Amino acid sequence: MNARDDSLTDWARIGAELDAQGSAVLEHLISPDECDELAAAYPDDALFRSRVVMARHGFGRGEYKYFSYPLPGVIARLRTELYPHLAAIANRWNETMGVDARFPDELRKFIKRCHAAGQRRPTPLLLQYGPGDYNCLHQDLYGEHVFPLQLTILLSEPGRDFTGGEFVMTEQRPRMQSRAEVVPLDKGDAVVFAVHHRPVQGTRGTYRVNLRHGVSRVRSGHRHTAGIIFHDAA
Repeated sequence: MNARDDSLTDWARIGAELDAQGSAVLEHLISPDECDELAAAYPDDALFRSRVVMARHGFGRGEYKYFSYPLPGVIARLRTELYPHLAAIANRWNETMGVDARFPDELRKFIKRCHAAGQRRPTPLLLQYGPGDYNCLHQDLYGEHVFPLQLTILLSEPGRDFTGGEFVMTEQRPRMQSRAEVVPLDKGDAVVFAVHHRPVQGTRGTYRVNLRHGVSRVRSGHRHTAGIIFHDAA
């Protein structure tokens, strides 16, 4: 079974949820077999350009690896197919926030822009967590050119493969305390979310809020996720 047909995705709903919450869930984005195949690839260092042990850098506990080019088939396909829909949302957000940057309608054009600026290293990644592991709140910013949306796919089954390990977002609004949100996911689901900023309509007009994301402590078992970031790294 392959990744779901992109034509089945309700982009109107996803856009509305991103506008309202800064995140949206794409249910059953990939099949259980695809989840298992990606998770099982973690030990194969030939697929990756680098490995990061979070504790060494103060990022949390656990580890992740950045894929090399060429990306695995399902990751490359999703990155290419999802990008145009998300670019439309990203351009609308930037216009609303008064940000000049606009994103082309095809991923290859945006990647060409990244590479011209020296951002040539692929950023899609595979993450692995064990008991007690967690990911501190952060933003995935890798250079001048930052695509404002990304997604994480859960490759493990909550309650069977692991407990704990919830996807967490925080949103900081001007002159207000931060708001936290936990996004429940099942195996094969993805959450699309804002990388850095998103617009919010207030009583005095539109303003931008600052977002971070992370993973709460895994209480038992092992948790794997795949992350798809659309800009490449310097």
